[in-house]
Formats: sequence, C-alpha cells, structure tokens
Amino acid sequence: MNDSQYNLLADELLLAVEEAIEDCGVDIDYEGASGLLTLAFKNNTKIILNKQAPLQEVWVATKYNGHHFAFAHAQWIDKRGGDEFWQFLSTAVSKQAETEITLLAE
Repeated sequence: MNDSQYNLLADELLLAVEEAIEDCGVDIDYEGASGLLTLAFKNNTKIILNKQAPLQEVWVATKYNGHHFAFAHAQWIDKRGGDEFWQFLSTAVSKQAETEITLLAE
C-alpha cells in the first residue's frame, strides 16, 4: 500500500469512528483534528486514536493499554492480539463508558 492509500483508509476509519460514536446512543464526546481523534467519557477517561503514517498504522490508546492496527485483508487488525478493529473498539468503549456499546462501520 502506498502513502496515499494509507492516508485515505486511515482518514475513512477515523471518520467512521466519529459517525459510530454519534450513532451509538451513549453520551461520548469526541474531537478530531489532524489524524488524531479523542473520545472523552463521563468518568473522565479517554480513548485516543491516531494515525501513524510512517508505519502505516492506526494506534489506539485506552485507559488500560495501547494497540497498533495495520490494514490487512481489507480490515484493520491489531498487531498484538490479532483483534479486528471494530470488535476491539466496541469492547474498549464499552469498558470506559461502563455500558454495553457495539460500534459498527456504516
């Protein structure tokens, strides 16, 4: 994948996360700028997603740990545990929001 393809895919992913948060029905604040997306929860915790263009990855930092996602086989996969991005993010957001949330790409 070249840099242009990576940037397009990563930007689409961050936008899809914003839309999924907006549609999830739970009050989660978010702010995105320049390849960085911050999700802020009522309990004052955050999840931070950011593009790592030199590595062609998307990094996700939660209250509990950090994960690096690379695009492979038409999806973003966690390089540490092999989890698919949306499955991982749904679990992480549910923990920090303290309620069950399923996030999906539209």
